[in-house]
This record gives sequence, C-alpha cells and structure tokens, in this order.
Amino acid sequence: MFAGKSEELLRRVRRARIAGLEVEVVSHALDDRRGAGLVSSHSGLSVPSRSVPDVASLVAGVEGRGLDLVAIDEAQFFGSDLVPAVDGLVADGVTVVVSGLCVMFDGRPFEPLPALMAIAEDVVKLTAVCAVCGEDAAFHQRIAEAPTGDAGVPAPAHVGGIESYQARCRRHFTGTARA
Repeated sequence: MFAGKSEELLRRVRRARIAGLEVEVVSHALDDRRGAGLVSSHSGLSVPSRSVPDVASLVAGVEGRGLDLVAIDEAQFFGSDLVPAVDGLVADGVTVVVSGLCVMFDGRPFEPLPALMAIAEDVVKLTAVCAVCGEDAAFHQRIAEAPTGDAGVPAPAHVGGIESYQARCRRHFTGTARA
C-alpha cells in the first residue's frame, strides 16, 4: 500500500489512450473508498472504471470487445480465478496490466498476485516509504483493528487506507494489528 500501484496503472492507461488503443479499466466492487466506478491514486489522479464484483463479471465485460489493453486495479480482491482469466485474455492478444497487493497485512502472500507475477512477462514491484524510518517499505502494517464479520472474526482483507494501515520496511514490520 502507498507505493504508487494505482498511479502506475493510471500512467499506463493514459499512455495507451494517447497511442489510440482501445482500453478498459476494471476495479473490484469491494473498493469503493473514492466512489464506485473510479480508480484513483493517493496523489489525486483518477479515471472512470468498470466496477465488478467477481472475475466472471470482469470477463463478461471485456470479452469480444476488440480491446487492446485491460487494466485491472485492486486485483487481490478477485481471488485465484483471476489467473486463468488473465491468461485467457493474453492468449486472445489483449495486453493486461494488473495492479494489486502481493502481500497481506500479516506478511503472507496475497493471492492471486504472486501467481500472476509468476506467469507475467514483466513485473514491476513498487515500494512505499516506511512510516517509521523512511526506508523502502514492501509491507503494510495494520494499525487499526479490522471490522468484525458475523462470527466476530476480523476481516482478513479489510479495505482501508491511511486510517487503517501504514507502510513498513521489513525491520519495522511486525505483522500484527499494532503500531
């Protein structure tokens, strides 16, 4: 989090549109922090997107449209079904740009990003700035308890921003919900 992933996705979308390519931007319906149907960066850049609840809706919305580029933001929320969907789009000649978290708040891999990274031709792993020391931060520390679900268990994939998470380097990352 806070590494510029969405900003990089928006940069690639902007360049593709300048080149005259047919582009579709897709985001997961879970991420409505800045409004549904909008991919935006912390720096204030934004672009309209198709907000979908699952991979089937994503594929249905882009298949057969003659798109050159599909840009997918917050890919971690789509789950493992995203991997064969992206693979299928690429096999059909569509360039797919994916942005998302590859590690969870507790330091575990956050699928499907690790699997997508393994089959991608090109991977750019961005880092944030550690909120404690200022070094490169590849982790995000949950600093506020996640809302609980029906069983009283905190949500493992709580959607939040700076009020809930901090960027942390490996030295300052504890993997627990405390600062």
